[in-house]
Amino acid sequence: MQTDKYGRTYHLPFSEGVTNDDKILRAWEGLLAQEIIITEKLDGENSCLKSTGAFARSHGMPTRNPWAKNMWTIWNRIQGDLGDLEIFGENLYGIHSIEYERLSYHFYVFAIREGDRWLSWEEVLFYADLLELPTIPVLEVGMFTTKKIKDFIQQRMELGSVFGGPCEGFVLRNANEFPTSDFKCNVLKYVRKNHVQTNEHWTRNWKRASLWYEKPLV
Repeated sequence: MQTDKYGRTYHLPFSEGVTNDDKILRAWEGLLAQEIIITEKLDGENSCLKSTGAFARSHGMPTRNPWAKNMWTIWNRIQGDLGDLEIFGENLYGIHSIEYERLSYHFYVFAIREGDRWLSWEEVLFYADLLELPTIPVLEVGMFTTKKIKDFIQQRMELGSVFGGPCEGFVLRNANEFPTSDFKCNVLKYVRKNHVQTNEHWTRNWKRASLWYEKPLV
C-alpha cells in the first residue's frame, strides 16, 4: 500500500507568497489543457486518514498531537470503510495564522489517493459523500487561459475566505485522475503576498478553532 506523504505542491510562477524554501513550476501551462478545479487553500494542517491511522504531514508514524484529536474521532468512525483509500484534507482543529469566522467542520477533504493514482475530483466527491466527510470549498470549475486564472485570483482574493477572514490562497488541480509520479504537474498553488507562515511556535499555546454555531450570538 502507498505510504508516502502528500506530494510537495509547487507554486504558480505568479504566486506572490513564494519564499526561499518554496518550489515554482515554471512550465505549468500544460495543466490548461485539462479541466481545472480551483479550491480555496485553507490555513490548517495537511492530514491524512488511512486504514493504519490518522497522520499529519509526515507519514512516519500516526499523529498523537492534541490538535489532531478530531482526526481520531473521524478515523474511529470510518476506519472499516477505508480499504486502500488515503483521505487527505485540511485539519483546522487548531488555529494557525488565520482564525476563520464561519467554520462548520474542522476537517475538509481535498484529495484521495488509491495506490499510485490520485482520484478524479468526481471520485473524491463520491467517496467523501459515502464517508460523510465535507470537501474543500470549490470556487470555480472549467477550462482556463492564463489570463482568466490571473483575473480570477485577483478578483476572488479581494472577497476573502469562504469561511470569513482573509484568504490564504488557492489550489488548482486537474479534475481528472492522474498518477502519483505526475503530481507536481497536476496540483499547483497560489499564496497571497506577505502571508504569515505558521511555524512550530504556534503549537506552544495552540487554541481550538470554534465552529460557527458554537459562537455566541451578537
